[in-house]
Amino acid sequence: MSVSHTDAFVAFEHVQKSYDGVSLVVKDLNLSIAKGEFLTMLGPSGSGKTTCLMMLAGFETATNGEIRLAGRPINQVPPHKRGIGMVFQNYALFPHMTVGENLSFPLEVRGMGKSEREDKVKRALDMVQMGAFINRRPAQLSGGQQQRIALARALVFDPELVLMDEPLGALDKQLREHMQFEIKHLHERLGVTVVYVTHDQGEALTMSDRIAVFNDGKIQQLAPPADLYERPDNSFVAGFIGENNKLPGVIEELSGDKALVRLATGELIDATPVNVTAKGQKTLVSIRPERVEFKPEMMPVGAHTIGAEVIEVIYMGDILRARLKMAGSDDFVIKMRNTLGQTKLAEGQKINVGWHPQDARALDPV
Repeated sequence: MSVSHTDAFVAFEHVQKSYDGVSLVVKDLNLSIAKGEFLTMLGPSGSGKTTCLMMLAGFETATNGEIRLAGRPINQVPPHKRGIGMVFQNYALFPHMTVGENLSFPLEVRGMGKSEREDKVKRALDMVQMGAFINRRPAQLSGGQQQRIALARALVFDPELVLMDEPLGALDKQLREHMQFEIKHLHERLGVTVVYVTHDQGEALTMSDRIAVFNDGKIQQLAPPADLYERPDNSFVAGFIGENNKLPGVIEELSGDKALVRLATGELIDATPVNVTAKGQKTLVSIRPERVEFKPEMMPVGAHTIGAEVIEVIYMGDILRARLKMAGSDDFVIKMRNTLGQTKLAEGQKINVGWHPQDARALDPV
């Protein structure tokens, strides 16, 4: 999915942000977001993702460049006039107001009459299954309930754009995963445009139409979740999205979409070249743990097989995770489903592992 600036509902055009006039927190950002899209800005702390969200909300001002919403420049428009819903990690609910009053407040600010306000508040609370809590105060609610109310308040005035900044970060794992699906289904039902910020890769993969992976103030890759995971553009993206094995090597041959790589221990393997351009160049070969097999009968046709030693086996409930020593790496991981009859591995055991050449990507060395 690609969105041109002319078709974009939200557009960042050559946007930069500096707090000290010297170093750039956001570097020449160009990003187009379609109407109705769920776009996630994903990256480590300090990568620039939250600053981008705050500039879109109007709480930060771009140093250079232009931000457009529905075709109009909004750099000079104050936050309360942008018509954007916001959901924060700390909920930002007014403690002295009831749930109903919290939701009614943004409608009062917009000059809406009492009976219309009541209808909209009821509809928004029903949307998040919180209608029975209309007269409670935030202190009487659990964290998950408060987050539902914060979400309802962001949606109550029917905004076309909702911004979410780490909204589930304070919730426990089980509730966070449940809320991910609730937000995703709400988005699908309402068709509202969502820009979501998180550092949680699983959250981004679960919820998004597209993900913009940030690092060092730049978008490293912008793509749908499956593309990011299966076809990372560089070593940073490969390492940041999901778990990833990296084997050091050198490009021995390069031809079109195929590379022959000599690993540090001398083995030759085929890989798809990404961000490598010349014979003799150093590379890191990326292979996902779940794409590696250690049973000869399960190995894909044309699989590369390499000898390895089991260093550690960790039981994780639904999967078994084994760490191997092989091909110049002491931290090569394979994952196996915990199924009946699964071959058991033991520390110190010598095994052969294999993978299909198309599952290996020759990336830039970090």
